[in-house]
Amino acid sequence: MRMVLATRAKLWTSIASRLPCGSQIASESMQGVELAAAPPRIACESSVEGENKVCQNECDAGLAELRLQAGEEENAGGNSSFAHVVINMVAMLTGLGQLSIPYALENGGWSSAFLLIGLGMVCAYTSHLLAKCLDKRPRSRSYTDIGQEAYGSKGRIIAATFMYLEIFFALVSLTISLHDNLSLVFPGTPISARWAHMSSSQLMTVIAVLIALPSLWLRDLSSISFLSSAGIIVSIIIFASVALTAIFGWVRSDHEIPAPRIRNIPMISGLYVFSLSGHIIFPDLYKSMKDPSKFTKVTIVSYTLVAALYMALAFMGARMFGPDVSSQITLSLPRDHVVAKVAQWAIVLTPMTKYVLEFAPLAIPLDRRLAGSMSSCARTAVRGTVGSVVLVVILVLALSVPYFEYVLSLTGSLVSIFISVVLPCGFYTKICWPSLSKPLFVLNVLLIGFGCVLAVFGTISSSKSLIKSIQGHTSS
Repeated sequence: MRMVLATRAKLWTSIASRLPCGSQIASESMQGVELAAAPPRIACESSVEGENKVCQNECDAGLAELRLQAGEEENAGGNSSFAHVVINMVAMLTGLGQLSIPYALENGGWSSAFLLIGLGMVCAYTSHLLAKCLDKRPRSRSYTDIGQEAYGSKGRIIAATFMYLEIFFALVSLTISLHDNLSLVFPGTPISARWAHMSSSQLMTVIAVLIALPSLWLRDLSSISFLSSAGIIVSIIIFASVALTAIFGWVRSDHEIPAPRIRNIPMISGLYVFSLSGHIIFPDLYKSMKDPSKFTKVTIVSYTLVAALYMALAFMGARMFGPDVSSQITLSLPRDHVVAKVAQWAIVLTPMTKYVLEFAPLAIPLDRRLAGSMSSCARTAVRGTVGSVVLVVILVLALSVPYFEYVLSLTGSLVSIFISVVLPCGFYTKICWPSLSKPLFVLNVLLIGFGCVLAVFGTISSSKSLIKSIQGHTSS
């Protein structure tokens, strides 16, 4: 029996380690294994007195062995090198948000670049705080675990709520991007359905999502975990497309970047924060390191590289396209060039390959909770149905609110700012309170206040812009 449980645990670990969003997935999966592996004390209590002592001793021995194995695994630590973790962190940070960086700089003015750098420094600092929390509470393995260590079950619920909200809104933004780029990949495609009252691009988006829908019914996610590398490839393609357009002069870089536009800063801050937020995954990166003490250096190097990439992308895009720069830089590239087509195809294919991976943090805990009451086939049906319903809701929202920049900004201001700034400061202050110095306490309180102010003004600004766009679209 112990061999079966050990094999099962190793299998879950192998699968979870190859999934994106690894911290949450790995922790949730391993929690399921631990629950399944717990010795059956009910059976012990039902024994007669003499047998009960023997059974109790066996249970205690089993528990001791499991704890010893867990301790050995914890002491063994990870096996990722410094360079490997830097690559992973950069890959996680350079995702959907980089599409809107040139638009953000153009609308915020050249001085908003300092806001980008400042927010990068803050996010690097809060990443360091998460590592300190993990130092103080070595048993914590995920972002939600840190929340529970700080504020109990309420902390876990708050952390999980923001995490799931960020995944949901990111998928909405991903679907909006799919819709916007499909019309360029297939220009003038005559698709219509009288009963649906949809445009050709909307129908193509529905078809693309339906093609991706069956992937949500898969149980063995390890077989498609290689798709997580798609994000890295897409980021490289986007940057290379913009850089080649600037280098070969396919678009003249003669636009002046405007002076600071203070009124746009609240909305722009949401775009920047979303682009710099990856804190949900950072605990897993920390645990995967051979030498976790170097995690702070990892964050400094990673955020420096990401900031440099974003700055280059922002200034190239703003200089080339000026006020006409799109909220997605791929939509501004010259349509008659191959690089533009490649970038747009990359954006189109990315959502279709990532839906199942992004749903994994929701699907695995659901599957675990149903394990005791349903068969494998029934669990697959329930999980697939729930995922399909959520994806349909995401599709409806994406087609109803096709305003990429405002949805992304709202996500950054409403969700990402709490995940990357407010909550890490709060967790660290609570967990490390006995040894917290006064300057650090003041700094964390100021950052919490700064994050809340940014969240309020950013949410109001992006919400107003979104509502105005919807009203303008409805009236027209």
